[in-house]
Amino acid sequence: MSTDTPDAPSDDAPSRAELAARVDELEDALAEATAEDDSKKMSIIATKGTLDMAYPPLILASTAAAFGYEVTVFHTFWGLDILHEERSKNLKLSSVGNPNMPVPNAVAAIPGMDRVTTKMMEKKIADNDTATIEELLETSLDMGVEFQACQMTIDLMDYDEADFYDGVTTGVGAATALQDMADADIQLLV
Repeated sequence: MSTDTPDAPSDDAPSRAELAARVDELEDALAEATAEDDSKKMSIIATKGTLDMAYPPLILASTAAAFGYEVTVFHTFWGLDILHEERSKNLKLSSVGNPNMPVPNAVAAIPGMDRVTTKMMEKKIADNDTATIEELLETSLDMGVEFQACQMTIDLMDYDEADFYDGVTTGVGAATALQDMADADIQLLV
C-alpha cells in the first residue's frame, strides 16, 4: 500500500514562487499576443504607366506614409514604367478617350497629338512647381514606401532589373501582392 496521497506535493513539483513567476510570464505573453496593433497598412496596385496615371499611386503612397501607414505599391504591366529610371522620364499623356482633355477626340487622334498634350501637361507640372515622378519616388522611398516590381511583367516585357530606381524590390509575384493586400487596412487599384 502506497503512502503517497494524490494531493501530496512531490519533490520535483514547482514551488509557489515558481508557479507565480510562470503565470506572470504567460500573462505577459498573452497580453503581447493580443495587444492591438496600432500600425496601419495600405496596399496599392499600379497598372497604368501614362503620365497622368503615374501621379495617383505616388501621391497616395507618400501621403499615407506621412500619416504613419506602412505602404506597399505593387507595379505590374505598364505601371512598371513608373519604376524604370529611363521610361519614367518619358511617360506620355494620351489625348484620345479622355473626355476632360481640352482637345476633341477627332483632333486628339491626329498623329503627334499625344506629344502635344504631354508637353502641355509637363508645362503645367513645371509651372505649378509640382514634384516630378522621380522626386515623388525618391521622397516615398525615403519615407519607407516599398515599391515592388512584378516579376512576371519584368520577364514578359524583357526589362533589366538594374534599370529600376535604387530601392525598388524586384522579383515579386502576384501571390506576394495578394497576401500584402489581404493584410492591409486599405487596398487600392490604380
